[in-house]
Amino acid sequence: MVNQSDMECVPAKLTKRIVDEMEELINQGWYANKSELIRDAVRELVKKQKITQLESAIKNDIQWGLYGK
Repeated sequence: MVNQSDMECVPAKLTKRIVDEMEELINQGWYANKSELIRDAVRELVKKQKITQLESAIKNDIQWGLYGK
């Protein structure tokens, strides 16, 4: 579990449409609140980006191994 002292507030401006969609997910019970939803979304984005970077590095290694380029 994360301590409150380990948390940092990061201001962000979101469009009304995104906020409405967030509230819909919260009302459907997918998330307890907006903070939880945003943290989950950011974690997923970071994970996806890391996977993309790893895949790119692997492809470059394969390219270099096959063709020396």
